[in-house]
Amino acid sequence: MGSESGNTLSAHSRETLVEMGAFGVCAARVAASVGASVRPPVQGLRYAHTVLHQGGSKRVPLKMWTQGLPPLEKQAEVQLLNTALLTDIIHPQGIAVMPDAHLGMGATVGSVIPTTKAIIPAAVGVDIGCGMVAHKTTMRAKDLPDSLREIRLAIEKAVPHGRSDGGGANDEGAWKRGGTPRDAQETFRNELAQGFARITARHPKLGRGNLDNHLGTLGTGNHFIEVCLDGDDNVWVMLHSGSRGVGNRIGTYFIELAKKDMRQHLRNLPDQDLAYLKKGTQHFDDYMHAVQWAQQFARLNRKLMMAQVLGAMRSLKCLPDFKDDQFAVECHHNYVSIENHFGEELMITRKGAVRADEGMYGIIPGSMGAKSFIVRGKGNPHSYNTCSHGAGRLLSRTAAKKKFTVAVHELATQGVECRKDLGVVDETPAAYKPIELVMGAQEDLVDIAYTLKQILCVKG
Repeated sequence: MGSESGNTLSAHSRETLVEMGAFGVCAARVAASVGASVRPPVQGLRYAHTVLHQGGSKRVPLKMWTQGLPPLEKQAEVQLLNTALLTDIIHPQGIAVMPDAHLGMGATVGSVIPTTKAIIPAAVGVDIGCGMVAHKTTMRAKDLPDSLREIRLAIEKAVPHGRSDGGGANDEGAWKRGGTPRDAQETFRNELAQGFARITARHPKLGRGNLDNHLGTLGTGNHFIEVCLDGDDNVWVMLHSGSRGVGNRIGTYFIELAKKDMRQHLRNLPDQDLAYLKKGTQHFDDYMHAVQWAQQFARLNRKLMMAQVLGAMRSLKCLPDFKDDQFAVECHHNYVSIENHFGEELMITRKGAVRADEGMYGIIPGSMGAKSFIVRGKGNPHSYNTCSHGAGRLLSRTAAKKKFTVAVHELATQGVECRKDLGVVDETPAAYKPIELVMGAQEDLVDIAYTLKQILCVKG
């Protein structure tokens, strides 16, 4: 989906000035990329700089929680600047940039985009509703066997994961034809079928592809299932996935539909992937319904998977009887939400970011082999009550595969029961930002409730 304009500064961006304070190397680099002058920081913001049009009166801040972290990639900086130039639809309080921000498709992962008159499908992305769920169990570390391999293999058998056969009939990451479990079929029929029928009645192309045979399946990439220990040696089960193939179809379809609707205006956009659907139009209404539906699909997908994982663990003789109702938290991190901020009703697009209202619990995972965090939001209004959704990539998957060997991956994941082969080298811990630095940069966004250490990881 990326366009050439997403890889280089647009003419609009080259004409941009930036007001900024001394808020870390990321903000400094963004300023340098447009030849900006350095001015006093925005009052009341801990990390921020403000992008504004040359000679114009509209200002769209980029509020960046990036202090102490490695610089953003040049292309991610360009994405942020290009998005901030959409002053006609973005709220004047501007865009919040989380510490795990990195290059995405269409818009930067780790950005929070508040809009008033339109929604940008590419800012939501194609993994609509992607998010996490974690359950604290009654098991303790002492209840686990010395080797966790049997547990990992049981989880891998219980939850289809990965992708093969080009996503076709023999795809190992989906339920085989005729083999979709009854609970997945009934969940789709009772909770999703009616809403999906409404979507496909107006957009029939979206009905062609995987549906309930993806419910209760993990997917690929950075999706995972983990067993973790907290600081008191309590055992947790945590997983990360989204709306699978149907969410991808919805996202891709409406990104292209927005481009078609804006065909005569595309040349005026800093990046064609930032095409948007205007509020009050039929396509806007259709998209908002489809996004809400995909978010529900993603939530139910995680619910089914968690039941499958816990069921697989309970079937093992090497584990004692246990309960999983001690504490549970669930959150989306790729989605749209209608919320009230700064006294107005706004459409908040969180692309790789977690809602963090005051007292609200969320999950910020590290890389496989690192730590993860159950957090409690502080309700920081400048971030639209948001925190990061993870560590954030330092290297693309292609770059990681070129740089890291299996031996490096084995060393980085010592003490973690997981795959240690070329197929997961792109997910090795060194491909991500240090999670401790990410957490340090957002101390005014969340408090840490639990610190978890991964001891078992299943990757998609």
